[in-house]
Amino acid sequence: MKLFAAFDPASAFGLLAVAIVGNVACALLGCYLVLRRLSMLGDALTHGVLPGIALGVLFTGSLSGWGIMLGAVVFGFLTAFLTQTVSAQAGVAEDSSIGIVFTTLFSVGVILLTLLPDMHIDTGCVFFGSLELVTLSTESWLGVFTTMVSSLLATVAFIVVFWKELKVASFDSALAEAMGYRPQLMHYLLMGLVSLVSVTSFATVGSIVVVAMLIVPAACAYLLTDRLAVMLWLAAGVGALSAVLGYFLVPTHGNVPGMMAVMAGALLLLAVLFAPRHGVVAKVVRNVRLALRIAMEDILADLYRREESRQDRKSDPATGRWINRLALARLRNSGSITAAEVGAWRLTDRGRNQARSLIRAHRLWEAYLEKNLDLPPDHLHDPAMRMEHFIGPALQEELAAELHEPGTDPHGRQIPKG
Repeated sequence: MKLFAAFDPASAFGLLAVAIVGNVACALLGCYLVLRRLSMLGDALTHGVLPGIALGVLFTGSLSGWGIMLGAVVFGFLTAFLTQTVSAQAGVAEDSSIGIVFTTLFSVGVILLTLLPDMHIDTGCVFFGSLELVTLSTESWLGVFTTMVSSLLATVAFIVVFWKELKVASFDSALAEAMGYRPQLMHYLLMGLVSLVSVTSFATVGSIVVVAMLIVPAACAYLLTDRLAVMLWLAAGVGALSAVLGYFLVPTHGNVPGMMAVMAGALLLLAVLFAPRHGVVAKVVRNVRLALRIAMEDILADLYRREESRQDRKSDPATGRWINRLALARLRNSGSITAAEVGAWRLTDRGRNQARSLIRAHRLWEAYLEKNLDLPPDHLHDPAMRMEHFIGPALQEELAAELHEPGTDPHGRQIPKG
């Protein structure tokens, strides 16, 4: 049994061109939905415009053209308006109002589609799309491609013209209002454009993929960058790559739009795991590095205190946790400590300088807590143990100046000089 469909260069270009253009348009708008935390409203819009499509077909008698476009935009505005109205007037949460509005409108749309006389609208195409059919004739492909390109150009023009307004309104609507940018108007214009792009994509990729491409590429880009312009480019790239991977990896007799949505989800999973700042792996690596640094500094501080009090140094500071053993190995390899005898360690000049800075930070913080919070002496050590790892030389000097260069800490121990 053949797993993947045979590659047909003649149809691949046309199919991928339509899919990429549609995915990119959805991904660009999706960035603003994700930033505004309106992802579910994007889902609601793609479902809520269905009655507009049905009514457009009913009044114009055509499955394409201005009728369904106008109906989609009107019901897109209506979905956004009803969502906010139900939330404000009925006192329900916004996510609940979204669920109420879009399920109601979508149900009405499904009923209208099934009742339309002599209009053979396949409801399955509404859900799953008919991307595989767009290349059956040159005329059909040109019509679909022209429509998709028009929606992409409208999206790009909207973003370029209202770049500042959208940017400010997406991050701080109160600031946008104060600057006279009218964020509410931007909101409804954005919802109208989302509706327009959604309806142009319904017939080819279906509502499920439209929802996926509105949210998943934008969410993926959100994990990879903190800059809006870069986010838009990354989201567009993820949308385009999802189309290519979905086409080439779809199983025989599989649904190409559905596979594109799956590929978008797979790319999002990779971003969740490996994003440089927000990814799971990056967070684990940062936490391990921080734990290792703290363990190394604790060993240095412990050896310094032992030298200071002339205690027996034969106890192994790396006993127990694996992170301590790794920290001891790193300190030895870096030349911060050296073995004095079996089971005993001592600080080198380098390690002693590092430890002196830690002890200085620790004791300055104890003095600061005693002066400003009036804590008893037995309540000073534990918080200072945590803070000593995050008080660098600059902050040490600020603390010393604030405390007028104290010579000893609240326990009478000498504070090393900086």
